[in-house]
Amino acid sequence: MTRRIAIVGNGPIRDGLADAIDSADIVVRFNLCRSAGAGGVRTDIIAVCNTGRPALEMLAGGCWKASETVRQASEIWCVRAPETFAALRAPLSLSHPDLDDFCDDYTPGFETFARVTGRRLCIIPAATHRALDVSLAAFDPVPYVVPSSGLITIAHVLDSIAMEGDAVAIAGFGHEGWEWHPFAAERRWVEAAIAAGRLERLDRQA
Repeated sequence: MTRRIAIVGNGPIRDGLADAIDSADIVVRFNLCRSAGAGGVRTDIIAVCNTGRPALEMLAGGCWKASETVRQASEIWCVRAPETFAALRAPLSLSHPDLDDFCDDYTPGFETFARVTGRRLCIIPAATHRALDVSLAAFDPVPYVVPSSGLITIAHVLDSIAMEGDAVAIAGFGHEGWEWHPFAAERRWVEAAIAAGRLERLDRQA
């Protein structure tokens, strides 16, 4: 059976997309789910940055855990493979000493939360990150630290989740933000996937 999968970033979302997103068979959101509202409310999967400050913010206290989007999600995806970020720690300490907590791994905290609340937890494989580094090289990226969690999640859905005939759409991806993600190259990567018929932007259908 053909499914519609919506991957909703935390960037601006054009008015009128909420119903299209909520009617998808699977809706993926990110971290604090700032897309909820203009981007609909349905949330099946939350993809989280499981290292560094974003992870600490989500796990500390009860705000994230008690939010409506988290309550309805049946799966949590950890975007950052722990072994990849463990290997990054030493080189980053030399090249980016200000990122001293970037590789701190909070995966066990998300594993515990998923277990006690009956959710499935998935760690996106390190191979997805490695393959993205290779494919991004074709789009002339500026020096960067890691691909964004959004792009890693899109790649994971396209390569490992979507089945033949599924329609995968994105919304709320402005391809801008943290200076050490290769956003210009990521935009070109996404446009290439759209041109190849593997992906579409809901924003363009509104």
